[in-house]
Amino acid sequence: MSSVILFDGMCNLCNGSVQFIINRDPSGHFKFASLQSEIGKQLVNKHGIPETIDSFIVIENGKVYYKSSAALRVSRNLKGLWKLASVFRLIPRPLRDAIYRIVARNRYKWFGKRDECMIPTPKNKKRFLE
Repeated sequence: MSSVILFDGMCNLCNGSVQFIINRDPSGHFKFASLQSEIGKQLVNKHGIPETIDSFIVIENGKVYYKSSAALRVSRNLKGLWKLASVFRLIPRPLRDAIYRIVARNRYKWFGKRDECMIPTPKNKKRFLE
């Protein structure tokens, strides 16, 4: 069963993260949708995701993961040493999420913002929900 990653399609950091995940997920476990897309909005509504969550969300087996928990959920399914990042689950979630919030709050300032959502390459198009 694949998992869905919802991401801010306008954010350079988020788009870079999607490319990073695609390159380390050759089995295609993860599918993607931007929060700005129609399918992204439908998934947000279907799962009761608060509109205040505007960055990285993982939906896996009907369960929704936010912030650092979402990132750690992804890392366990990537090839290579990225699986080891799951050791950070030992850090209390409030502390992990505090660090996550600092990055999320500054992501446009530090990494920039796009005027429009990323267009998937023909090779990766099947990984994006429409």
